[in-house]
Amino acid sequence: MRKTQYCLITLITLLCCSVMTTSPLPAGENTDLPEVEVSNVHKVFDNGEHNAFTDMIEFKGKYYLTFRTCPGGHMLFPTSRILIMQSDDAKTWKQVNEFSVPKRDVRDPHFLIFKDKLFVYTGTWYCGDSAPETRTINEHLGFAVWSADGKAWSKPIMLEGTYGHYIWRAAAYKDKAYLCGRRIRHFAQGDKDRELIETAILESDDGLVWKTASLFNEKQGDETAFLFEKNGDLLAIGRSGSNPAWVMRSRPPFEKWDRKQLDRYIGGPLLAKWGDRYLVGGRQRKNGRYVTSLYWFKDNQLHEFASLPSGGDNSYPGILILSPEHALISYYSSHEKDEDGKPITAIYMADLKLKNK
Repeated sequence: MRKTQYCLITLITLLCCSVMTTSPLPAGENTDLPEVEVSNVHKVFDNGEHNAFTDMIEFKGKYYLTFRTCPGGHMLFPTSRILIMQSDDAKTWKQVNEFSVPKRDVRDPHFLIFKDKLFVYTGTWYCGDSAPETRTINEHLGFAVWSADGKAWSKPIMLEGTYGHYIWRAAAYKDKAYLCGRRIRHFAQGDKDRELIETAILESDDGLVWKTASLFNEKQGDETAFLFEKNGDLLAIGRSGSNPAWVMRSRPPFEKWDRKQLDRYIGGPLLAKWGDRYLVGGRQRKNGRYVTSLYWFKDNQLHEFASLPSGGDNSYPGILILSPEHALISYYSSHEKDEDGKPITAIYMADLKLKNK
């Protein structure tokens, strides 16, 4: 029996720990921002491999979780796989799909609902038959699987127009889908120079064939999360290597971008709207270590309300908004150890509940 099959039993039997990790907002500061109770922090997946890069979504009354698992570890391996889990109650999860791409490392899976289909997008690095000694962004290629019902899934489909781009989070507005795509300026060689990495917003009519809509970072391009408002305004939070992140705003056709640098680094950024408030999550450096933190975003400022139990290799959160007062966050972390004292890298979840509106 495969590990990815028998480990599903642990999704039901693993003990949960009620850990309070709330960071109250400073007294007198943004009193209209609610405090958040963080509880039921628990491990939901650990098969002894490296498990990382999460996302969550609700689709047709069911809940979905996706992440990467790899026996080789964090770096590039053709043995990596993307798992898709489904739940009726956001508590007990079962695997509904697993896919990989031959000779490529698959990672950073992200959901998108577009034209009544559920897509899972993944950026892939070319590996060949084993872990590569060198890597180049110019050999990147996006892939996707999709489902109309969450049960039957397509095979991995190469995304036309993404060669040379490392794709990341997706969003949709009206009849267009959008992807974050990192690439080397002019697809030049020498991609170790971060000044040459630019970030494009790619657009598609069908979710499978893509073209460049606009460039929004001409240097130090990186992971970027998009959020569309009902009127078409686009809000984006973009990582900038290990430098402070950026908040960016635009609207179709993305000819102009307003940009402002934030006060801290954010790795693997999450951007979501919970009611009428904006939530940001991701990895930060705190007290000399890396942790996954959550923030309210208001007036171009981040207001931290929680740091989740995490450490080492961690972050890349996903979120489910279950009600106006209740949300579920997913993330990965390597802060725990196995019976032999070796760090494990597992998938975790936590409940978020508003203490006041």
